[in-house]
Amino acid sequence: MSNTASSGTPMAAGPLTRAALEIDEYVAGLGWDQPARLFALVDTGRLRSQEPGLAERLGLTEDVPDGTLTPIEQEEIPAGSPLDEFLGTIAWPDSVVGCALSVERLMLPPSAEASVPDGLDEKRLAKWVAEHPERQEVRMTVAVLRGGKRESALRLREKDSANDVLTGSDLVPGLADALTATFAA
Repeated sequence: MSNTASSGTPMAAGPLTRAALEIDEYVAGLGWDQPARLFALVDTGRLRSQEPGLAERLGLTEDVPDGTLTPIEQEEIPAGSPLDEFLGTIAWPDSVVGCALSVERLMLPPSAEASVPDGLDEKRLAKWVAEHPERQEVRMTVAVLRGGKRESALRLREKDSANDVLTGSDLVPGLADALTATFAA
């Protein structure tokens, strides 16, 4: 017997991990070279009882275990807006128990970080990384709850398979901190 849901997400994973993997799978289905995407995370049971019409439109008609989270994609992040500045403008309603962000970035292996030239401004550093032969494209999906719990799902473009998605709570700590700060009000 398989230990995965129909989406391929491990059943044994906690609700936040399942939400991060569900978002990763959704964004993966859209292909690469996507803009950053922001999601509100809501308690599925509460959504079904308080907003039955919306729950039905979202296809949430079956009973789910307590604590199950439903990601709801938000409006597109404004193009050209620095992500940290944009995140600083967010105020979530009480019905949102968490949030998630999926974003693509170029990464270098730790062995290449020692060879970064000194004195590069942000623009020149980005150009240097983009031209580096060991660069890797990665999609990072980071999900956080109001209480501070966090989870990440990382997918490398060169290993673009649900079986090769890496998960962990501290994979992208800076982005997780920025998302957690959207609940501080």
